[in-house]
Amino acid sequence: MTHALKSISVAIGDLTSHPANVRSNSPETYETEAIAHLTASIGVLGIIQPLLVQKIDGKFGVLAGGRRRAALNELVADKTAKGFTNKTKIECRLVPDNCDVTTALSLAENITQAPMNAIDEFEAFARMMEVDGQSPDTIAKTFGTTIAAVKGRLRYGLIHPNIRAAARAKTITLDTMKAFADHPSQDVQLEVYEALTSADSYVQAYTVRQALKARGVQVSDDIGAFVREDYEARGGPIAADLLEEHSVLEDTALVEAIMVEKLTAAAEEARAQLGFAWAEALVRYDYATMADYGRVYPGPIEPDADGQKRVDAITEELEKLQLEMEDETLETDAYNALYDRVDALEEEARDLQEAYSAEDLAQGGVIASWSNGKITLHVGLVRPEDKPEATTQTTSTGGTSNEVEGQGADAIVYPASLTQDLKAERAMALGAAMTLHPEATLDLTLFKLVTDVLGGMSATHAVKVEARKEYRSHAKMDEIDGTSLEQVAEAHDALDLSWAGGAKSPADQFAAFRALEAGEKAKLVAYATASTTQSCFARSVQSDSLMFDFEIEVMPDIRAHWTPNAALFNRFKKAWLLKILGEDLGLAQEAVTLASMSKKEIVAFCDKLFAEPFATLTEAQHAAVAAWCPPMMQTTGGISLAVDAQEETAPAETVQAKAA
Repeated sequence: MTHALKSISVAIGDLTSHPANVRSNSPETYETEAIAHLTASIGVLGIIQPLLVQKIDGKFGVLAGGRRRAALNELVADKTAKGFTNKTKIECRLVPDNCDVTTALSLAENITQAPMNAIDEFEAFARMMEVDGQSPDTIAKTFGTTIAAVKGRLRYGLIHPNIRAAARAKTITLDTMKAFADHPSQDVQLEVYEALTSADSYVQAYTVRQALKARGVQVSDDIGAFVREDYEARGGPIAADLLEEHSVLEDTALVEAIMVEKLTAAAEEARAQLGFAWAEALVRYDYATMADYGRVYPGPIEPDADGQKRVDAITEELEKLQLEMEDETLETDAYNALYDRVDALEEEARDLQEAYSAEDLAQGGVIASWSNGKITLHVGLVRPEDKPEATTQTTSTGGTSNEVEGQGADAIVYPASLTQDLKAERAMALGAAMTLHPEATLDLTLFKLVTDVLGGMSATHAVKVEARKEYRSHAKMDEIDGTSLEQVAEAHDALDLSWAGGAKSPADQFAAFRALEAGEKAKLVAYATASTTQSCFARSVQSDSLMFDFEIEVMPDIRAHWTPNAALFNRFKKAWLLKILGEDLGLAQEAVTLASMSKKEIVAFCDKLFAEPFATLTEAQHAAVAAWCPPMMQTTGGISLAVDAQEETAPAETVQAKAA
């Protein structure tokens, strides 16, 4: 049965818990963190809704309002809160002792209240500011939240009424409505809304934001912050927002003009410092357009005595720093500091040992563009009309590199040590491929033996068939991907070695060997030949046409035998990793997010990505991850770089490869 409930005032100290309260078995509901907003609200506004209480042993048990009681106790304990003590009386409604629906009353108050509509909440915050004259700071204190959270709600509450009405009617989604807050002008918001909905098409948050970008630049945007001082000095109009960081620079033409001026100045400064012929500005770096540009690179020079002394000192210090960086107990900040020091030293060493030729300086230039919130300088570019007519690119040393047309202007320059190690990994992969193609490898081996003896000229230097196992050195042998080694080990385990019994004479062994089936004999020869493969990068068809074609046959995709891992990524610069993610793999958003993180975190991300490609990847991204490798390690579909005949005598020579 129902009862009339009497209004009474009860001292906070006389309130206690009630066993029939439906939240009594959920103590986490009353923890300080869970009621912080409520505590702040009561501290400013007091108790708005009376508590439901019933007498229990001289006290008043709270049937409904346990969280409010907990908040009141927090305020009593807070010495800075004014007006709250155990004697402070709170308005309550008294449930009679003989009530037989106490639990129902508690449950009803907790579940019958409908949650507040999000748009109602946004508009209420806006009214508190516009009508009540409150500030984000006072609103935040009232509800025990952050100023940032209040500002977010205020932005949405001030969106044009027609757009809010569309969201209420579910003509557009709440997220789409929120996107209109990117511009503070309700007139601009309405114009964009009407333009997007005129075709009776579905409006998305993304299209709204893109349309609003054409109507101005927020002062909190990296470009807005970069040009604002000059923009205001020239009297550029600003659409003011109640929240300063969301104000908008409305004259996009003026913003662009200032950007071009600043970028041009940066490019000209770099041009003068390096001695190039020209300098230009490009607000947005267009890779499709820039693919037509060539690029020159500094070539090796002999430093003077002082320079060589400094290079030697840098080399010694780098060795010490590399050992320190291998300490797995290093904190992230310490690791980053070491990495920055290594980066600076390597750059200094390069500057001492490299320089552009006079010819390159005469045709090369600098383009400054805006990227990731800062000016980026693209140095050594050659305009399309100034590029040599030859298909190969002339380097500053007078030599040429087989750079594939259209591969892009930016390049990764592999250090000599990494070049040598990648050669070793490629040799391991080729060896694994040979074991999986025994018939082809047998033919190769027999052909080499015959041509060596009868032809008077070796058909290839790629394998050593004098039955000596090739020793492959590697700076990080224990850390590299072991797929190829495992494949070779499996091939070894499958060999028929019954003919090689230790008690047999060589003649008996030979007889048993000759009696083997052709397939088993081919496996043995393939395994032995595979063990002789030498360190190499992708071969040039001109320098070794035999192995060039053979590798394509048995190893069309090196990724079947090798996977990039942390051992490789840890030896790349942070900028290279971001370039690979953003340009090679199509993970532009991930690259932007990771740009603010440490190299150690980026390496871990790449290692995980290649170990097991994420399910969230698009089909194109998944294919890119599955196929990627350093360009010169691939046989087909990648970059083929000429291997110089004198390579073995010049191990310190760096190799240039495409970065994107």
